[in-house]
Amino acid sequence: MITYIELWKSKQAWFDLSKEERGNYLTALGPAIQQLMESGVQIVSWGNNSAATFSRADYDYFAVWTFPNLEAAQNFEKMVEGAGWYNYFEQVNAMGNSTSPQEVMGEMINM
Repeated sequence: MITYIELWKSKQAWFDLSKEERGNYLTALGPAIQQLMESGVQIVSWGNNSAATFSRADYDYFAVWTFPNLEAAQNFEKMVEGAGWYNYFEQVNAMGNSTSPQEVMGEMINM
């Protein structure tokens, strides 16, 4: 299973859209998200990045997804890019195989 984490914040191009245009853009994403869910993708969480976060990343929103495999995650990346998301949002991503804390710490020790 692949865990995928997105952090994003709005660019000026997003603010330049009217409220109606922003709503229409996000509403149009609904069917694509539904299709992802039907293909085995899971939304773990979406949320606002709290100002109270210690050593806070300079992004306003986050999403955590799980994908059944690498191909599904890469198809998601193509879909996001194809939807013009990056025209409106500055975003960074993290992706990797879901594992345990012990496995990650073991990798860190054995670097």
